[in-house]
Amino acid sequence: MTITYRVGGGLYVNMTNRCTNDCSFCIRKIGDSVGDAGSLWLDREPDRGEILDDILRRGPAGYGEIVFCGFGEPTQRLDDLLWICGQLKQTDPAPYIRVNTNGHASLIAGRDTAPEFFGLVDKLSISLNAASAEEYDLLCRPVFGPDAYRGLLDFAAKVKAYVPEVTLSIVGGATDTEACRAIAAGMGLQFRVR
Repeated sequence: MTITYRVGGGLYVNMTNRCTNDCSFCIRKIGDSVGDAGSLWLDREPDRGEILDDILRRGPAGYGEIVFCGFGEPTQRLDDLLWICGQLKQTDPAPYIRVNTNGHASLIAGRDTAPEFFGLVDKLSISLNAASAEEYDLLCRPVFGPDAYRGLLDFAAKVKAYVPEVTLSIVGGATDTEACRAIAAGMGLQFRVR
């Protein structure tokens, strides 16, 4: 079972295969692995102690960043995610931590989760993926339906007060790049085409 894997200079963490989206362009529809990983399909979700042990075994100081991004949405396990980040931030040196997310953390939890990221996460990369709610619903097929896009934008707007770097990203060629760039700029957020 692959919990951690390397991509470039980052150590990536695969916590869950659950996701609130079923994106038409999702990488897991193409293959089973990324980077130096074997299959990222989990037999079961590892508990948070197992995840932390696996990260520490790999020597997090040897990586430019720890990235929570596997074959699922890491905020499906928000409490475990934040606990692990808190443990890592107590190590010396404390690693740079990025979370790649679909921005549904508050929708999943049913509460405003933005303040919970404070001091634990250095960067959030939020998959915007579309220039409108209608397009998002078509491309990403979220379980939250039409509320998903609005929830994503609301989370992004709030979390920028608690996380030093927040980036909205899109898949190149999947949507109107300039319209999405304008959304990010209007929110005072970074933008990236992946």
